[in-house]
Amino acid sequence: MTSTPRSPDLIETLAGIVGAGHVLSAPADIAPFVTDWRGRYRGAARCVVRPGNTGEVAEVVKACAAAGVPMVPQGGNTSLCGAATPDESGGAVVISLSRLNRILAVDPENSTISVEAGCSLAEVQAAARAADRLFPLALASEGSCQIGGNLSTNAGGVQVLRYGNTRELTLGLEVVLANGEIWNGLRGLRKDNTGYDLKHLFIGAEGTLGIITAAVLKLFPLPKAQTTCWLSLPDATAAVNLINRAKSAFDARLTAFELVSETALDLVLQHIPQTQRPVAPAPWYVLAEFSDTALADVEHWLADCLDRGLLSDGVIAQSATQAEKLWSLRENISEAQKIEGISIKHDVAVPVSRIPDFLAAADVALLSGWPGIRIVAFGHVGDGNLHYNLSKPTAGDNAAFIASQPAVNAVVHDIVHALNGSISAEHGLGQLKREEILRYKSATEMAIMRAIKQALDPLGLMNPGKVL
Repeated sequence: MTSTPRSPDLIETLAGIVGAGHVLSAPADIAPFVTDWRGRYRGAARCVVRPGNTGEVAEVVKACAAAGVPMVPQGGNTSLCGAATPDESGGAVVISLSRLNRILAVDPENSTISVEAGCSLAEVQAAARAADRLFPLALASEGSCQIGGNLSTNAGGVQVLRYGNTRELTLGLEVVLANGEIWNGLRGLRKDNTGYDLKHLFIGAEGTLGIITAAVLKLFPLPKAQTTCWLSLPDATAAVNLINRAKSAFDARLTAFELVSETALDLVLQHIPQTQRPVAPAPWYVLAEFSDTALADVEHWLADCLDRGLLSDGVIAQSATQAEKLWSLRENISEAQKIEGISIKHDVAVPVSRIPDFLAAADVALLSGWPGIRIVAFGHVGDGNLHYNLSKPTAGDNAAFIASQPAVNAVVHDIVHALNGSISAEHGLGQLKREEILRYKSATEMAIMRAIKQALDPLGLMNPGKVL
């Protein structure tokens, strides 16, 4: 690993802006900020700076821009594609938003909440709940991921089926631009037809166009009752059939519909303490959640589906504690995989109707090319987003398999592309898919993206090496 000599002048300037205690330059202090959650990417940094408000962020950006120093914005550092990790040169300044953690306003009558970017997702959910409202973005990492990162990656999660992804939950943003200017777009309006909707440039841009410092987010009525069930299915086709029947029967009251393979569940049971198998083994499972629906209606519908052979078994949570236990089986899949070891991960989306086609084609192609691989598949049936992760069961075999990632990616992503899908559904591109996306986006699309980057960040200092 190479490193660029640190600039005492810049570090002193940053210390003058945020206070010396909020500029980290010792290697041990920097270490947690330059390694990604998966442990796959390790970089280096000139320093880590922790501004305490938007004005300080703006001054930090101005100082770095004047010095020609790259900046890497970072939230909770839960990225799965290396989007918040600096490169190995050591020249960048990591700008941590963790101190921007204030709930600015809750407006129940307008059903909005205004928050700073460093608030954890769990804190935003709790503030909404205290006002008898729901902020529906729900992720396994909600205790550590931050709203700024959720916005920068256009996070999805388990309730996209009902409420949409982060982009659809956002009404306004405040952003520090690459030159240090502040764009204040914190408006809680559902209609504002006054030209380009600028917030959408920054949502999903992974910090490459500017640094999101605050947001106005949509709130919804807090569900008065929820029914959670774990269902056994013979195959993925049954899951697609089942969700379409559920939509017809319950419409928006169906708030989550998660697909889990037996292989994925088995890893959770192996590695996550106090987890239990809810039903007898089956090839596939669905974790479904219904809101503001009578339990008897769900039971009647499930009985009908069982009679029709659409599912083979199932269990309905009888308490909030039981529901949490069922959800823990789904939410701990990524953690279980991390404990098990490195895998080749895919975060893909295809039309819901083509989920069975993707799984069938990808399974056959990969098992033919790499016999003995373990396929861990799970995801969000309602929006066609699948996490399709591959590894070998033993460490030695797996190391050799991981080295074949480019060829494996080509197989998976070519199948996704042929089905009119996307190679990144909710995790973003980061470093992981920066080159891969060139195979699938048209030259016109890439030219437009580069033109936007050039217009907003002409010096190329905002999170360089990510997305583009």
